[in-house]
Amino acid sequence: MYFVGLGLVLMAMKYLAFGPVADLSWIWVLSPFALAIAWWSWADASGYTKKRAMERELERKNARIAKNRENIGTLGKSRRR
Repeated sequence: MYFVGLGLVLMAMKYLAFGPVADLSWIWVLSPFALAIAWWSWADASGYTKKRAMERELERKNARIAKNRENIGTLGKSRRR
């Protein structure tokens, strides 16, 4: 996502002829988009994206379990006598 943001900023600077980017070739200005495509292709092919999604699901599941245990009184509260 950082590559896409950088590409948008560089493209706007080139279009508005702002700063040193105005003198760069369009190939250099648009190269962050190519890097973003390469990153997403690698992340999908290597399983990195799926692994991150599974980690997020596991964290949400564990948080939900901990919250439910606390609500029913089996975790974090002392026993009543």
